Amino acid sequence: MLSKTLILYGVLLVSAAHADAQESKPMPPPFAKPSDVTLRRTLTPLQYEVTQRAATEPSFHNEFWDNHRPGIYVDVVSGEPLFSSIDKFESGTGWPSFTKPLEEANVRRHTDQSLFMVRVEVRSAQADSHLGHVFDDGPPPTGLRYCINSAALRFIPLERLKAEGYEKYLALFQPARR
Repeated sequence: MLSKTLILYGVLLVSAAHADAQESKPMPPPFAKPSDVTLRRTLTPLQYEVTQRAATEPSFHNEFWDNHRPGIYVDVVSGEPLFSSIDKFESGTGWPSFTKPLEEANVRRHTDQSLFMVRVEVRSAQADSHLGHVFDDGPPPTGLRYCINSAALRFIPLERLKAEGYEKYLALFQPARR
């Protein structure tokens, strides 16, 4: 009986040590950019051209320009949270337009001098995906219009936020307490 108890105790110790070793392994960044091979395999040709080569999809012929469901928009490449339906507005341009990003740190701005004009390009911070451009002709309170390609986005509806790991954004959709 004593030997069985010792064996069981030893198995438990080894299992606990193995679990501790598993927990101490460094985790990959939560919004890492996949390899180019993976991107070519998982993205549609349009998504690849938009996010990796700064192409622009056709206006009014894209997935989210007229989406009115509550939820958030994430980078189609990395899943990085970018915009909320709360900040989406009808700009008349035929592309999804937002007054601000969910978190400023998740987007980067770069000067874009293509097409014989100067614009401000918007890219995702972690995956460096081309998203679109930001203009200073938006509505209050920011006066900004983030004009974003649907092909650069994946929409997470409100009812899926928790299941897909974006539960921290659920509070945005709760009625304000007075």
